[in-house]
Amino acid sequence: MKKEIRTVVYDDELRIEAYRFEGIVQPFPNHFHEHYVIGFVENGERCLSCRNKEYTIEQGSVLLFNPGDNHACVQSDNGTLDYRGFNISKEVMLDLSEEVTGKRQLPGFSRNVVCDEEAICYLRPLHEMVMNGVGEFGKEESLLFLISTLIQNYGQPFESCISECRQEIEKACEFIDKHFTERIYLDQICRHAGLSKSTLLRAFTKAKGVTPYRYLETVRINEAKKLLQKGVPPLEAAIQTGFSDQSHFTNYFSSFIGLAPGVYREIFFEREKDNE
Repeated sequence: MKKEIRTVVYDDELRIEAYRFEGIVQPFPNHFHEHYVIGFVENGERCLSCRNKEYTIEQGSVLLFNPGDNHACVQSDNGTLDYRGFNISKEVMLDLSEEVTGKRQLPGFSRNVVCDEEAICYLRPLHEMVMNGVGEFGKEESLLFLISTLIQNYGQPFESCISECRQEIEKACEFIDKHFTERIYLDQICRHAGLSKSTLLRAFTKAKGVTPYRYLETVRINEAKKLLQKGVPPLEAAIQTGFSDQSHFTNYFSSFIGLAPGVYREIFFEREKDNE
């Protein structure tokens, strides 16, 4: 079997993360990100679920995830997956969107899986330049062309991509966001939202695409990423984000991100050493 290779590079100039996964067999559970994800499949086939729709992704598929888009991915055959992608924060996307449209407004991608040869023509060389540490302005040029193409073909105001949420569900999210470092009980969330357990679970899952507990896990992982980027050791990051132990944290982090917490931290630790 082909050996799994996982590589992540942070580009200081563009302020984006580039991922390359080769020979991957790991499934990814239902989760979401706070950032945008733009990627494409180089080889392999998988079943993707995103925003309650099912897709078969294969070589040439371009993936477009908005912040908050819940998604999961599993093998559809016995083969492996080769994937290249970018993680782009809301702040950076806001700057890019303003640059290419003249409006300081977050875009929302109306489609999550597309087949777009023009986009791949920008994606692939841009990814190579980031992975190889190229410093020429052609890198920024390719990123702007890519974002311009995607917004023109699939963009709409970000707010229109957000499902209508009942006020009670937003209260539940606010409670989880505020207390994620603590041990949270379903009773507490229900009291804060003013809903019964069964109603909360049904309404929350329909509105957010994930269960309340999966939402809590995702919030914790996203916050742990920020700590690891600052050089906080994995054990300390686990404690600060509400995980009961480092083993539990490592398992969840690896299943969500595709990298162990220590490996993810090392990417940014090495970057700091290079800048000294």
